Parts: sequence; structure tokens; C-alpha cells
Amino acid sequence: MIQSKMKIDLVSDLTSIDKDQWNKLNKTNHPFTSYEFLTALELSKSACQNTGWIPKHIVIKDDKNMLIGALPNYLKMHSYGEYIFDHSWANAYENAGGQYYPKLISAIPFTPATGPRFLISDDHLEKNKIFNLIVNTLQTIIIDNNLSSVHINFITSDVSEKLASKDWIERKGLQFHWHNNDYKSFDDFLDKLKSTKRKAIKKERKKISDSEVKIERISGNNLNHEIWNSFYQFYLNTVDKKWGSSYLTKEFFYLINESMNNKIMLVIASKNNEIIAAALNFIGHDTLYGRNWGSLIDIPFLHFELCYYQAIEFAIENNIKTVEAGAQGHHKIQRGYVATSTYSSHFIQNKSFSEAVKNFVKIEAKEINKQIEIINKQGSPYSNQLN
Repeated sequence: MIQSKMKIDLVSDLTSIDKDQWNKLNKTNHPFTSYEFLTALELSKSACQNTGWIPKHIVIKDDKNMLIGALPNYLKMHSYGEYIFDHSWANAYENAGGQYYPKLISAIPFTPATGPRFLISDDHLEKNKIFNLIVNTLQTIIIDNNLSSVHINFITSDVSEKLASKDWIERKGLQFHWHNNDYKSFDDFLDKLKSTKRKAIKKERKKISDSEVKIERISGNNLNHEIWNSFYQFYLNTVDKKWGSSYLTKEFFYLINESMNNKIMLVIASKNNEIIAAALNFIGHDTLYGRNWGSLIDIPFLHFELCYYQAIEFAIENNIKTVEAGAQGHHKIQRGYVATSTYSSHFIQNKSFSEAVKNFVKIEAKEINKQIEIINKQGSPYSNQLN
């Protein structure tokens, strides 16, 4: 399995790896596969043994001890914080007498965003060999340790196809993304919508502007601990309502503020000089990623303004191609977002269970394809199908 002149290791502490070497592999400067984001998760104890995310990153070095390949990777004791739901698989496997957990997963903890997982050097001539070495390593780990499965979540379609050719199971999912069709302004975007949708958005935004709420976008060194303290309270309010417990610690937000605040765009709402709500976005190469939001008080349409309209406006102003607003949310359709496929790949050690899952995801994919077609044609908010 191990090729000559290549050394492969499992790393449980990403800070043991050189930051510049890791980030050089992160060729598109994707915020979530950056050294800064991943180490913030570990150092803040957001992704650790106690939270059920045990780092087992795969790293490959050449004969000069330089990093030429890597894969963010975790041993998982549960399926929470992944957004690719396999709880039913776990139940079925355990009802049949198997042990589903622990499992292996390459994913960004608590982050349902498509991006690179196989980080491979552009300087190395044997890119396919490095890719295959990572895949073989994942399969060997689960076989040698008698683990049920390995999963790679939110990958691009081409990587999913490549893994499918190696007998991995491709699974499709559904999210709602906004696409920038070279809009010159927010009004230019609105002009492409159906009249009813355009009027509804204008009405929602006017309600906010008339409510004496001040909206600001903050990035870089303008972010500080005081703002993050407020945001963390909003975050706790949201997760308490939805899930009952928080998963990101306050320290995580302090750390990303110190190490990658140039990749952050925080939208805040204030009233009477007090911050009352905020939405956190990460700036990628050509995509804006909406992540967490929360508020102290309920104000009609404030969620839509902070999470969607401000993100769209920012994307237009900065020539950003796409806005990803996270998991779920059919209400995003009416605000210009369109149904988009997501991909994950899965390798299950038990052959009969693997076949059962393969049959399940084939049926599931047909339903998802049908949903996407119906949503984007019959339910499209656009006056014609530009998006």
C-alpha cells in the first residue's frame, strides 16, 4: 500500500503539521479546509474526543519530509454535526447485530459546505497515486480496526465519480444555493425575479429599514472580542432552540478571529446602540458561505435580511459567484436560491449491507433529482430559468 518515497501517517493533532505546507495543499484557499479553521476546531475543544470528533488526519510526505497529500479525517462515535444523515443506516446495521460506531469520516465538523477533501500537491507528478494511496489507507484502516464504514461528505461531483469507480457508494443530497449571473446590483438581481417574488422581497426589506434596525457588515480587524461575545449569545439562543446544546465553544470564535478574520464577513443588526442579531459568513475563492446566525429578539424578516439579502448584496458587490446558505430551508427558494445537488461517498465493509445501502441511495437519488427538477422549474422565483 505504501509507495516508495512516500510516507503516510495518521495525525491526531493538526498543530504538529506545518501550517504553510498544509495551506499550500489547500489550493483554492477554501476557508473550511484551511489550517486556521481546522486547528481552531481542535484547539477550542469543539472537535475532540469529548465531542465525538477524534482527529485522525491522513498526511503524506515525500522523501524530503514535505507534505504532498492530506485528508481531514475523524473517528466518529455518533452521526451528529455531519448534515449527511445516516442514522437510519446505523439503526439498521445494529438491528442486524452489527456495530456501526465508531466509524471513520472525512468531513468538516459542523459544516455542511462542499469543498476539497483530498488535498494534493500541484508540484507532485503522481497526483493519482497520492489520491489512490489516501483511498486505500481509509479502506485499510476500517478493515484492520474492524470499523463498519468510512464516509467522505460534501465533495465535488468529479471526486464522487472517481470514488464510485472504486466501488464507493455515491449519495446525492439537496441544498439551496444562490448564483450570481453577473448582476450589477441587488436591484438588477430583483429585476430577474417574478413580479410577486420581487415585490415580496422589497416589502420585507422595507419592513426592516422602517424598524430602526441598523445593519452593518464587519470584517477583518474591525471584529473584536466584544462583538464575538454578543454573537456567541445569539448562537447559543439558536442552538438551544434547535438542538438543545451548543457544539462550537466561544474559544473557537476567538481563534478564527485571530487567525482568519480576513475570511469572515459578519452581518450585525443593532437597535438603540445594542447588537441584537448577527449572521456569520466565510469568504471563499468564489463562494460566500453562510454559517451561523442568532438573535436576542424576534423581528419579522430580520433573519432573511441578515442571512440572505445581505449575503446576496455582498456577493454582487464583490463579484462572488455563489452563496451557499447551509443545510435545508425551502424558504430560500422564494429569495432567489435554487435547488442544487450535493455529493458524499461511502465505503461499507460488510458486503451485504453495502449492497442494501447502494440500492437505498439509488432510489433516494431518483427522488432528489425529481425534487430538484420540480423546484427549479415549477417553483422557480425567476421570470425565466436563468439559474
